[in-house]
Amino acid sequence: MKRVLIVDDDENLRSIVRDVLNDEGFRTEEAPNGLRALAAFKRELPDVVLLDLNMPQMSGIETLQELRKINSRVPVIILTAYSDIPTVVDAMRGGAYDFTVKPPDFDRLIITLRRAVEKRDLELEVQRATAALELSLEQTFGRSAAVRNVINQINQVAQTDFAVIIQGETGAGKSLVANVIHNMSKRAEGPFVHVDIGLIPDTLVESELFGYRKGAFTGADRNKVGYFETASSGTIFIDELENMSAHVQSRLLSVIERKRVYPLGSTDPVAVDVRIIAATNKDIKQCVNSKEFREDLFYRLGEFVITVPPLRERRDDIPFFIHKFLLEACTELNKQIRGVSDDALALLREHSWPGNIRELKNVMRRAALAAHGDTITPDHIALMIKPEHPHAPAAPLLSLKEEMRMLEKQRIQEALVKTGGNKTKAAELLKISYTNICEKIKEYGIG
Repeated sequence: MKRVLIVDDDENLRSIVRDVLNDEGFRTEEAPNGLRALAAFKRELPDVVLLDLNMPQMSGIETLQELRKINSRVPVIILTAYSDIPTVVDAMRGGAYDFTVKPPDFDRLIITLRRAVEKRDLELEVQRATAALELSLEQTFGRSAAVRNVINQINQVAQTDFAVIIQGETGAGKSLVANVIHNMSKRAEGPFVHVDIGLIPDTLVESELFGYRKGAFTGADRNKVGYFETASSGTIFIDELENMSAHVQSRLLSVIERKRVYPLGSTDPVAVDVRIIAATNKDIKQCVNSKEFREDLFYRLGEFVITVPPLRERRDDIPFFIHKFLLEACTELNKQIRGVSDDALALLREHSWPGNIRELKNVMRRAALAAHGDTITPDHIALMIKPEHPHAPAAPLLSLKEEMRMLEKQRIQEALVKTGGNKTKAAELLKISYTNICEKIKEYGIG
């Protein structure tokens, strides 16, 4: 039941309005003046207020002003006589939702109340959805001040059709940003096509992006739809933009300007309706200045540029991602690990993370695999965090079988070091047979 606060010094009018509204399914509360109305408003926030303009002690305009200071989202409908119309204009300028004259036309009043309640419900739903979205983005990207700017930019650009360039180091989360923008956009129901330019041979980039017709070149024994046509009505995400040749840059500029592609071997254009999001490991503006990238294409693709900061510039997010990735690893490996020791946490926080978030995820996954107890300790991560060259790429994600082999080799090496190379004692430490350890030593080439 929606709650209506009726504010009027006329007790008879309040009684009549109360009975009508109760019959229509509203729950009502009454106040004879502005001061009592403010107290009732604070005590139990109503969904809508019916407010008389002419009251003793505090006028309707003054009461409206105070109500809006408490909560400006609650709609206020003014009750007034015909002679007070100029004052009603002031009330509407002051934020009143609507007005009705006395004696009220109850059919019209009920319609106005229901519309006001619908407006209030819609605003609350938008507010809840916005709060849920903000929480979801924080749980995805982190909570540091450095990444807050990225979240704000995502919210700003997602609902538009702007072309976006996302720049940042390897492993910083550029692909994730692109996915989130697509999923929050008007094109979310359309395809999201990820194209990694760095993985396509130079001679094939053009045909992969724009497609080709049968007979266009040797080996073209059928028609092929290109990535742009596949992404029509959705988003195409071009990763490693900096690897695009000058010729393909020129073709891409033409596609953006004409909104159509010419498959290789065809003179018939194919209309495409796509949003372009591109990513690069370099500062794209510097690439333009050094003539590595076309300036006119930059202005087409870079209608909006987002820079994702590296993990070393957002160290406040490291504990958040440690917890997130440890939970994911425990779920994958069916392990119960309570957390990370203080020493291990300090080691993780001090690391420069050249591979960024991707590297941290790999380290936590391997640490969870190595842990036998309920806590990650420095021993579980020390072998994976070594001195690195600045901006070195993150280690590739290994399969569980590969992870197990790597861990087994490390454990045998550690046992041999502790026992001074004595295989019998090392086997006892590892609780395996002498024959087994000899086989493993040979298998892994342990000297």
